[in-house]
Parts: sequence; structure tokens; C-alpha cells
Amino acid sequence: MELNQDSQIHGASFVPASAKDWTEFFQGFSKLSREERLKRLQQMKVLDRADADYLRAGGLQDTALGEKFIENVIGYFQVPMGVATNFRIDGEDLIIPMAVEETSIVAAASKTAKWVRENGHITTESIGQDILGQIQLNKVRDFTKFAAQIQSKKQEFIDVANREVAFGMVRRGGGVTKIETRALVRDDGQVMAVIHVHMNAVDAMGANVMNQVCEFLKQPIEELTGEKVTMCILSNLVDTKLTKATVTMENIDAELAEKIEEASLFSKLDPYRASTNNKGVLNGIDPILIATGNDWRAVEAGVHAFAARDGQYRSITEWKRDGKFLVGTFLAPVIVGTVGGVTALHPTASMSLRMMGNPNAAKLGRIMAAVGLVQNLGALRALTTVGIIEGHMRLHIKNLSLGAGAEEVEMPYMVKKLEEILALKKRISLTNAIEVLKDLRAQTARQHN
Repeated sequence: MELNQDSQIHGASFVPASAKDWTEFFQGFSKLSREERLKRLQQMKVLDRADADYLRAGGLQDTALGEKFIENVIGYFQVPMGVATNFRIDGEDLIIPMAVEETSIVAAASKTAKWVRENGHITTESIGQDILGQIQLNKVRDFTKFAAQIQSKKQEFIDVANREVAFGMVRRGGGVTKIETRALVRDDGQVMAVIHVHMNAVDAMGANVMNQVCEFLKQPIEELTGEKVTMCILSNLVDTKLTKATVTMENIDAELAEKIEEASLFSKLDPYRASTNNKGVLNGIDPILIATGNDWRAVEAGVHAFAARDGQYRSITEWKRDGKFLVGTFLAPVIVGTVGGVTALHPTASMSLRMMGNPNAAKLGRIMAAVGLVQNLGALRALTTVGIIEGHMRLHIKNLSLGAGAEEVEMPYMVKKLEEILALKKRISLTNAIEVLKDLRAQTARQHN
């Protein structure tokens, strides 16, 4: 998709420093105990007392709510939830809630955000506002005639869909905005017609309403054209509503900047590298999607489809040197909602939105894009300097220790010894952890005898 001057742009210009400066609160956050973190977040007014008590109790416990989400409920699968610190996005300091099981994601996001905070800035914007629905007619006799018929009645279709189905969206300032037709040539030489329905979903993700609109339009389209509608469904490739984030770094070593630029070029040219690059970007986005009750599968599908839109799968981020600056950009659809569905019903999702100041849907998408881009920068910095293993495995040491069966009291010794092995051999494994634990317990037994 080409971005042109007609694209609708919403965003925030860079502000050198926010009125709400949390620099002092961010300092030493990772060294605090869980209780101390909760208290600090209360001091920052990110959480209130009820939120902190809810988290102390282990979050959602009542399976009755789960029964309303899915079928055959037997319990909850709990994922650790943390917060990324040091983010200043569009001049505003933010705490970022992240629900994720993978070691190093939260730490890497916080560490890289601090680097950006000290040496650059993050800006974001939204380009376009409409989600897409598709009405398929698998075979049409005369596409030219069909397209002309739809064109002649499209405003009537828009008006009736808004009046009868999307009236809630219209009340909030959105609704169906446009209808257009596409022709797809089949392998058998016949023509498939696809009608694209555009809708501004405002602060909703919009899937349910869009599907209802497309189903509603099925009958009038068939009556008008004499053709048969075969399927109605929204599209997750929403190239009509893109999210852009930009990181600009000034005080960066020239050699490192060149390495990051070359690593970015690798992911632009090679789909094998691009897939891993984009997974790393989504390491920053998916945990926020989960924490806020959004459909991470839909966002991933849209991101990956957008990455392959020109026929080759490519990176959704790009890093380039511009004089003394290193500039990184993220561009992809990040379609999220802040009203309706799980986002409204799940208490943790509602709390996560409050932690970020209750952003609207567009702003939430921009926050996610910014975090994904910062996560990407951290990964490229690690890959082009110390390598991915050393930093990741240092944070993975506690998992290995737990996997070996270490008790809490044994953890400090385990961490120290495994860090020494990592520094010496540049790699560690569960076998190393088991051997260290075995030696520790042998020493302890000798001391007691």
C-alpha cells in the first residue's frame, strides 16, 4: 500500500519532556520486591489500593467469568504479568503492562526504553481509521455490470447499514464510510467479485459489528444484482488503518548504528530473517494485547499479512542512519479495542488500560507499536554486539535453576555459579544447573555432618 497525502493522520508531535516525569520512580524498579513494586505503582497513581489488593490475591479467581468467555471451562492458565518502565512516548511517561511467559522480554523493553529516553525520543501516528469487511461472490457473470450496479447503490447501502446495524458506531462518531468492489480472476478463468466494506469502529476492535454489517448487506446485494453472495467476513489485513512509530536516536556510536542498519537491511531482503525479526517486534506487542484483553491472534495475522503484501515477507521495522541520527520506523496495522468484549469484562484488562491512562483505541495501538519498535532495537543491539545468547541466558538462569529443582534459599548461589559458567563458556544448560545444584547440596550435607 502506498501512503499518500489523502491518508488521515492522527498523532502527537514530539515533546521534549512530559509534565509527568517519572524518571525518579523508574530508577531501581527492577531491584524492588514485588510488594515494593506495587507500593511504588500506587505512589505513581498507576494503581490504586483495590488494584494492588487484586494483584496480591493472584488476580482473577472466579471461574464464573471464564464461563462467559469460552466453553467447557475448567480453570485459568495464568501468565506472569509485569510492567515495562522508562517509556516516554510522544512526550508522555507511561508504565506498560505486559502479560508474557518468555524470559527477558520485560527486562529488554525496560532497558532499551531507558537507552532511548537518554539518547533520543519516540513519536507515533495513526494513518487512516477504517477497518475492512469482505462480501464474496464466488462467480459473477459480468463483473463490469456488477460493479456498476454496486456503484449506483453504494450510498444507499452505507446509509441503511449505518441506520439498521452500525447505529452504535455512528453514535460514537464512526460507522460505515465506504463500499468498493474488486475483481479476482480465478484459475478457471471466471471472475470472483469481492465487495470491501469500510467502517470506522472508533474505540472498538469492530469485528462483530463489521460481520453483522456484511451479513446484513447480503440480501440487498443479491436482490440488486441477481448474483449469489457466498461468504461475509471481516479482514484482518487492514491496510486502511495503519499505525506508525518512530524512534530517533542521536547519541549513538557510529559503528553500532551501522551494524543496526545492516541488520535491518538483512530482515528487509531475507524472509527467513524477517520472520524472526518480526517475532521479536511482536514480543513487545503481544504481551500488551494479552494484558488488555485484545485479540492478539488477529493482530498477528494482520501484521504478517501486511509484511508479505508485495509478494515477499519482509520486516515491519526499518532502521537507517540519517546524518548523526539513527532512525527506526514501525509500520503495520495494529487493530485493537478499548471497549467491548474481554477488554471491558476482564478486571485485569480494565486495570491494564487504567495503568496507561485509559487510552483510546488509536492511542493504545500507537503505544503497542512504539514498544514493539523499542523491543526490536534492543534485540538488534544485542545481536550485533554481545549476541543474543549472553543477555537472554543471564535472565534465563532463574528458570534453569527452578527447572533443576532449586529451592528459594538456594537461588542466590545457583545464580552466582551459573553466571560464572556463562561468562566462561558463553552458554549454559539445564545440565549445568542440575550439576551446580547437586554440588551445592553435597556441600550443605557435608557442613551438617
